[in-house]
Amino acid sequence: MPIPIVNSIASWFLKKRFHQIDLFLKYPIEVQEELLFGLLNKAKYTEIGNKYEFSSIKTYREFADRIPITTYEQNEAMIERARKGETNIFWPTPIKWFAKSSGTTNSKSKFIPVTNDSLEDCHYAASKDLLCMYLNNNPDAQLFLGKSLRLGGSKQLYEENGTVFGDLSAILIDNMPFWAEYSSTPSNEISLMGDWETKMQAIVNETIKENVTSLAGVPSWMLVLLNHVMEATGKKNLFEVWPNLEVYFHGGVNFEPYIDQYNKLLPRSDFRYYEIYNASEGFFAIQDRNENKELLLMLDYGIFYEFIPMDTYGTPDEKVIPLSEVEEGKNYALVITTNAGLWRYQIGDTIRFTSTNPYRIKVTGRTKHHINVFGEELIIENAEEALRKTTQVTNSEIVDYTVAPIFMEGKEKGAHEWIIEFKSPPKDLHTFTQILDSALQEVNSDYEAKRFNNTTLNILKIHPARERLFYDWLKENNKLGGQHKIPRLSNSRSFLEELLMLNKR
Repeated sequence: MPIPIVNSIASWFLKKRFHQIDLFLKYPIEVQEELLFGLLNKAKYTEIGNKYEFSSIKTYREFADRIPITTYEQNEAMIERARKGETNIFWPTPIKWFAKSSGTTNSKSKFIPVTNDSLEDCHYAASKDLLCMYLNNNPDAQLFLGKSLRLGGSKQLYEENGTVFGDLSAILIDNMPFWAEYSSTPSNEISLMGDWETKMQAIVNETIKENVTSLAGVPSWMLVLLNHVMEATGKKNLFEVWPNLEVYFHGGVNFEPYIDQYNKLLPRSDFRYYEIYNASEGFFAIQDRNENKELLLMLDYGIFYEFIPMDTYGTPDEKVIPLSEVEEGKNYALVITTNAGLWRYQIGDTIRFTSTNPYRIKVTGRTKHHINVFGEELIIENAEEALRKTTQVTNSEIVDYTVAPIFMEGKEKGAHEWIIEFKSPPKDLHTFTQILDSALQEVNSDYEAKRFNNTTLNILKIHPARERLFYDWLKENNKLGGQHKIPRLSNSRSFLEELLMLNKR
């Protein structure tokens, strides 16, 4: 089908959808409130709906006062019952799929419910919106003349008690319509392969023969795949393999540490990068402008949002606020109520609002992935901004890193201890250390105060990691591929100690 016809059809769908998007842009609070009461009404006769008397909730304040904030651990017993085939516990329709997610702070697997409603009205709706926004901003795009190279998780789907669990990406691939498979590569058979390393080679063998026009996947794992493609083809850059490649849709981890490596593989100024924010629990935000990396919070995907200001998080003064009360520039823990039956659920992510008209966000990290042993409140956003500045100044590149505290002992002051795997190491590690430490002070005033005259913290300590250290750690912990990622920051030394021991092998 000629590209003008394809894009005309897409434009028709686009205009229809933009009318709906315009509604939540103009009336965000009203859209969210209507959505909340729709969820409560749908689930009012479920076990949890009866427990909290959903049918009598008339205001947001009643909803917030009556239903407690929960974590996965508090929902686990109900989820396990649903996995064994029980119905009408926290959502009225039967739940067949559960997205398996081990996270990064706990080796124990989580099984996140995925309903028909969340598949259609959230995950698949978001995929369509992403394409709509991209095509609206790039009317000459030729995505549909080729295929999208999708890189999903390495886990197969497993059936148990009549329900199915696996990586979210596997669930999405297994349920997508036939036309979506036709426009994607690799095939479903390869996409759902269980062994990551075997799968990687199979993907390379199949995709290098295709006309790939877009990429979709987690940056860390996509980079591994693309480097395999370069090795297999011997080409200088990816445009020599796929000349019509025009955009990379990415999410799952901060893209900043990887951007320089991608620019070397994709050396065209007109190549586009589009970020998304999704998880097993839902699809939350989309980059809706070409050059602006802020993400538009999507308010009509069946997800009601609440927020915990991080300056009160985990304290006796902790408070939870609705969208109408958020402020620009503040860091919040995200709380969601969803069309998959999660009620006031802490997802574990932190975000910052860059705008409240419309509501745009940046993902800043994880509630459990920060260091605040000495009152420095270092978050992932700080660490990666400082790393970006440091690698630019020192002309170096990193593969991965993790950070943990050095605790005070006796008269010894504390510090932060890093282990970094470099792709291109700095000429002088001592200089790199000094520049990184200064950059951290620039982006985090609390860290700066603790470092002033070495009052509380000494200068940070860096260990260079051997090649493939983080890959080997993920492999040993059965975390290759998918959404799995290295724990960046931790108040505990457990991850760092494991990596230091592995670094000696």
